[in-house]
Amino acid sequence: MKKDILKTLYSMADAAYGDFGAKLIPNISRDCFIGVRTPALRKFAKDLIKSGEYKGFILHLPHKYFEENQLHAFILSEIKDFDILIKELSRFLPYIDNWATCDQLNPKIFKKNLDLLYRYVSKWIKSKEVYTVRFAIKVLMQYWLDDKFDEKYADMVANIKTDEYYINMMRAWYFATAAAKQFDRILPYFKLNVLDEWTRNHAIQKSLESYRVPNKNKEILRGLR
Repeated sequence: MKKDILKTLYSMADAAYGDFGAKLIPNISRDCFIGVRTPALRKFAKDLIKSGEYKGFILHLPHKYFEENQLHAFILSEIKDFDILIKELSRFLPYIDNWATCDQLNPKIFKKNLDLLYRYVSKWIKSKEVYTVRFAIKVLMQYWLDDKFDEKYADMVANIKTDEYYINMMRAWYFATAAAKQFDRILPYFKLNVLDEWTRNHAIQKSLESYRVPNKNKEILRGLR
């Protein structure tokens, strides 16, 4: 099964696109890129789900190729049973080794199970695995920055202490998005030096570049630099 899936991936290969992907994700060796475009991977994932052939594939971890991880993420994103999804996520998250796979893992079923999901996010955000933590922050940003926002969620992100670049970039992204959606309630996190300087400065920069942050709020943030 895995050999057949790899054969299909190779048949869709574009070497130039593989070179491009390797430049965007420098922590992965070029040898681990086949060069398959994202739309093709998404379609392939749906085809595997429809045929049922995905079941064997997701049991074989770790994967060698970036595209295998992407395919795995797209398959999990389509699973409709929350309990099965959580089981599979617990297996897959520790093997994620790049920001793209992490950020493109978007299970559709999450939205209908937020109360249950929060229990797992609270666990993932304390993980020792870089991309498990990044994933937890991303989920908080996606589902708990609108009507369900509470400062306790922002505290969870603010209280992370790490030198890991890909975690801190997601932390900055979280606070920039919060500035667009919950400016008055998130402003103290910028003012009171709750955030480390690097994350704070990057969050401000992202906010200033955002079309979703009003100019009057950008002026306030500029004054905090």
